[in-house]
Amino acid sequence: MPRLPAVSGRILIVDDDERQRSALAAILSDGDFETQVAADGQEALERLAAFNADVIVADLVMPRMDGFELLLRLKERGDLTPAIVLTGFGSMEKALSAVHDLKAFWFLEKPVEPRAFKALLERAIRYKRSLQKTDELQRDLSLRGVLGDLVGTSPAMQRIFSLIRQVAPTSAPVLICGESGTGKELVAREIHKCSPRGDGPFVAINAAALPEALIESELFGHEKGAFTGAMERSAGCFEQAHGGTLFLDEIGEMPPSTQPKLLRVLEDLRVRRLGGKCEIPVDVRVLAATSQTTGTHLREELYYRLSVFQIVIPPLREHKEDIPPIADVLLQNLNKKHGTRVTGLDAEVLDLLHRYDWPGNVRELRNVLERAAIVTGAGLIRLADLPSPAFGAGLGRSAQQSPGHDGPIVLRPGQPLMKLEEAYIKLTLDHVRGNRKQAAEMLGISLRTLQNRIAALREEEKTATPRS
Repeated sequence: MPRLPAVSGRILIVDDDERQRSALAAILSDGDFETQVAADGQEALERLAAFNADVIVADLVMPRMDGFELLLRLKERGDLTPAIVLTGFGSMEKALSAVHDLKAFWFLEKPVEPRAFKALLERAIRYKRSLQKTDELQRDLSLRGVLGDLVGTSPAMQRIFSLIRQVAPTSAPVLICGESGTGKELVAREIHKCSPRGDGPFVAINAAALPEALIESELFGHEKGAFTGAMERSAGCFEQAHGGTLFLDEIGEMPPSTQPKLLRVLEDLRVRRLGGKCEIPVDVRVLAATSQTTGTHLREELYYRLSVFQIVIPPLREHKEDIPPIADVLLQNLNKKHGTRVTGLDAEVLDLLHRYDWPGNVRELRNVLERAAIVTGAGLIRLADLPSPAFGAGLGRSAQQSPGHDGPIVLRPGQPLMKLEEAYIKLTLDHVRGNRKQAAEMLGISLRTLQNRIAALREEEKTATPRS
């Protein structure tokens, strides 16, 4: 059996005999161990306040505070650091009592044999690491439910987790529906990871982000010379995802001319590159996603083929009880990304997050928290750290003012829909500082749809403006 790799760790040696302390420390001096020493249990507790030990090595018989009292104190405060007790000749019964009653990791008889000492320390360190992983997993489950980056303890999210667990082991196509920013790709990735294909590739393509002339080449690949600019053979997404999962995002925005070709591939599991003469078999599971407002853009037969199993993700406004754990996880990730030390949300901020309706869903929440985390730097996020005018004026009122906008949006009967749409698009673009991709995500439409609507509104303005 191959030997486990050596481990490193921090060791606290507790013994009233100075020669014994020094001898034990010397045994560990030639390895990857960091050691500190203490003369009795009281000094050990003081050391542990600043020294995060992986293992405690303690004599049982010491003045002031002996090994038994030290282990008892650690047990009472819930300290899970494994302890190895040292016992002299004739005191084996005491050592066994420490192991059984006070949950010491194990014992060693004096004089200590160096190889046995190191081997036992390595076992104890691995045990400590496993306890830490278990503790982290329990905390993770309490925050995220049960599935990776998906967070939620509400009944709505627990149902999503249950559906993922049901469908993941199968090969059935899944249509994931939900507003922009709800986490459709996260659901797709969790289905892939929990499936037998989890070790295979996960390939994602956004049907709305590609020009119509390129989407077939991206999906099915092309041969050299198939069209102008095709300088070499290229494998499409179906070939790249062979043995794994292909995720088709914004499937409702796929050009109508491409949909029958996609349906043919789904039925036959064979692709022909553009300009190619032969069909290539592929072993691919297809997951697709669409916003609920664009699902009707699919051809009926393609819709039925993709929606053998359907998962509908609720918008954030329908499970606001998940905002605290979602924010918690987002802030942990943002701290790692930006080197910040944000510890949480002020009570007023949390109340404001609950009152806001989150048209951009979790993606918008993340953007708000990212900006606030950078502004805050460390400690709690407070109201002054939140972006303005993302909140405040838009909460529970009929009007919202934003910089660069001519005036508030006021809902009145009889207003032309075109004017309301124009004002709302302008408001959203102002909020994201002109970022059209982000505005489209917040509005729940594709970038292509947003650009078309902006162009149409401009054309309407030209038509409505009298010439001088």
